[in-house]
Amino acid sequence: MIGSGTHVAVVTGANQGIGAATAVALGRRGTAVLVSYFRPGDDAGQSDEYNRLRRGDAADVVARIEDAGGRAHAVEADLADPDAPARLFDAAEERLGPVDVLVNNASGWVQDTFAPAEVDKFGRPMQPVTAQTFRRQFAVDAMAPALLIAEFARRLRARGGSWGRIVGLTSGGQHGFPDEVSYGAAKAAQENYTMSASVELADLGVTANIVYPPVTDTGWVNDEVRAGVAASRELTHVATPEEVAEVIAWVASEEAHLLNGSVLRLR
Repeated sequence: MIGSGTHVAVVTGANQGIGAATAVALGRRGTAVLVSYFRPGDDAGQSDEYNRLRRGDAADVVARIEDAGGRAHAVEADLADPDAPARLFDAAEERLGPVDVLVNNASGWVQDTFAPAEVDKFGRPMQPVTAQTFRRQFAVDAMAPALLIAEFARRLRARGGSWGRIVGLTSGGQHGFPDEVSYGAAKAAQENYTMSASVELADLGVTANIVYPPVTDTGWVNDEVRAGVAASRELTHVATPEEVAEVIAWVASEEAHLLNGSVLRLR
């Protein structure tokens, strides 16, 4: 294990979008970052730009952190594999040091529905809820965060750690997510796991919180989406990944020690 005087983070889904921006933001603050990523196949319902970003590895994210004087290491891992969390923590400990920050950002996003509609209001194709859509969504958005939190807690406790940060990302939550029902349900499960961690790991000096971003342009936002946000009474802003990452990095900081068991909904 490599010793480190800095904090060490595992950030999942960090080859693009909010995850990549968060890895860079943490690295800029002196945190060494294990950049976890996975390259699924193209999504027929998304733009060419979005799929191009999803196909990329995390070499550029690591380079940006290292060019700024930080430390980072990238590992490709399918979080639907229940053995992936232990492998990620092993890699982090070997290359960077013991992990005390966990950012559960990755999503196995599928767009499924109980309705008969074949496309959503933005023209994206939808499919009915099936065992397959459930398994894919819950494996990455619910099971993986739970296992990552468990691995984080086990190792922190074993080494006598007294400080830690867990940050999850959500959408929809307890109010459901029409047109993306399994996505919303899996995120609600992740919220619940994180809230439990905020209580059960408090004795270790760990805080556990959830960030709920606004619509964020990670390559999928088009003119129709922007018009929908502009016309909405609830949505007020299309954020950049960097804007969301700044909030996540603060929640993961030492300064945020009074924040625990909260869902931060960004506008």
